[in-house]
Amino acid sequence: MGQPEIQNRYTVAEYFALEAQSEVRHEYFDGKVFAMAGGTIPHNLIKGNIVAGLRPGVRQRGCRLYDESVRLAVQNDFHYTYPDVMVSCDPSDRRDPLLIRQPVLIVEVLSPSTAEYDRSRKFNQYKKIPSLRHYILVSQTAWVLEWFRRDDMGQWIYTVLSDPADVLEIPDLNLRLPLADVYDDTDVAPLALISAPEHP
Repeated sequence: MGQPEIQNRYTVAEYFALEAQSEVRHEYFDGKVFAMAGGTIPHNLIKGNIVAGLRPGVRQRGCRLYDESVRLAVQNDFHYTYPDVMVSCDPSDRRDPLLIRQPVLIVEVLSPSTAEYDRSRKFNQYKKIPSLRHYILVSQTAWVLEWFRRDDMGQWIYTVLSDPADVLEIPDLNLRLPLADVYDDTDVAPLALISAPEHP
């Protein structure tokens, strides 16, 4: 979230009214409202690359892709957020003009102020969404993509992509996204390769 919370407590109706007239987006958690920090240029470029890479395959699957201006109901009347990127394949999400409730994939582009929150507390909340199958965290300081995938047993499987040749492949969403495309034209550098020490 990145900025201090607004100290008043809000009902959900008051929060929705605040969002309708505010130029700044806010997250809502158990009556508390948090102003969201503005994004950096790398954040914006990475998000745009992900959207461009996801859209063709997602649309072929009959799903829709949403960016950070669309609100997610993590838990009704309790927790609302604005993920950087979401994909929903549920027809009910097409009928609500304001909220997504059944995402199958969520992407968050990490920033120093929100990285630990996105990786821990927010992820624990996202896990409660029954439809969610993929949670992806993307660094904006190096070529690193963390992919959490929920299997058929409900367990989360963790994969890190950090090699420039790595490709994120999610067949159920018709997705094939090279890591190089995620960071294309961003000025973000790949992780330095550390060579093994030479023996005399």
